Amino acid sequence: MEKKNSLDLIGGSGLLALAVVLGLNQVMIKVLNSGLQPVFSCGLRSLCAFFIIYAYARLRGRHLSISDGTLFLGIITGGLFALEFIFLFVALDYTSVVRVSIFFYSMPIWITLGAHFVVPGERITAMKGIGLALAMAGVVWAFSDRGAGGGSLLGDVLTTVGAMCWAAIGLIARVTKFNRAVPEMQLLYQLSVSAVILIPLAFLFGPLIRELEPWHWGVFAIMTGVVPFGFLFFFWVVSIYPPSAVGSFMFLAPVFGVIFGWLFLGEQIGLTIVGALTLVSLGIIIINRKPKVKV
Repeated sequence: MEKKNSLDLIGGSGLLALAVVLGLNQVMIKVLNSGLQPVFSCGLRSLCAFFIIYAYARLRGRHLSISDGTLFLGIITGGLFALEFIFLFVALDYTSVVRVSIFFYSMPIWITLGAHFVVPGERITAMKGIGLALAMAGVVWAFSDRGAGGGSLLGDVLTTVGAMCWAAIGLIARVTKFNRAVPEMQLLYQLSVSAVILIPLAFLFGPLIRELEPWHWGVFAIMTGVVPFGFLFFFWVVSIYPPSAVGSFMFLAPVFGVIFGWLFLGEQIGLTIVGALTLVSLGIIIINRKPKVKV
């Protein structure tokens, strides 16, 4: 498909919908944790989503191969994917959605810092430095107020490390031959490897079943059937539209996460949460802002 120089209605609307889905994802995980043990539900989600994405890729006739030199990298990213979601799912046992939304979507901070060292032409400019400073100030502010939004230090740390794992996956895709694989294959690597790691590991984290109700399976079905396609859509958008325009939409995901945490779970939103969210969001926008080309 032809690459475009700016976002159009399809791209913008799709990214808005994706931000809503990502914002809801933390709420669904938090709710599901009351019925299923976090690591087990995470592994089960990866397993079920693998078959859904595999069937989708086959129906679309996508080229799926492990013989194109990406197998080792697929295993590495799959391991990082497993760590990312272990940290995220477990963190939501200890902290609130409004806090997780700030720390988990600090991912652009870590990918920008990493890209400075490993991606040619992606050094931190003065503008990016300002964005990083603002976003980091927001993260530090949220960390410093332990009572804001009902969080714990352990939950905040786990979420932040999960965001770093997410950033590492993005960097691997940008600087290695892992990007030879189509988006569906990249996701299948991550889902399959994480399922193999997480399901056996879940037995070390206590009983697999908590206070499970039938409606928990409805939440699980939405997470399994909708969220993975959100990631595929993101891969597609990045391949068509300017990364700076796409990246700027990332600030909406934590905004929706905070709103949904308050709306559906009754979590508190005080000055610290609003201030930290504002700084992180503004920082992400500045980091992804495309510098003007001098004529």
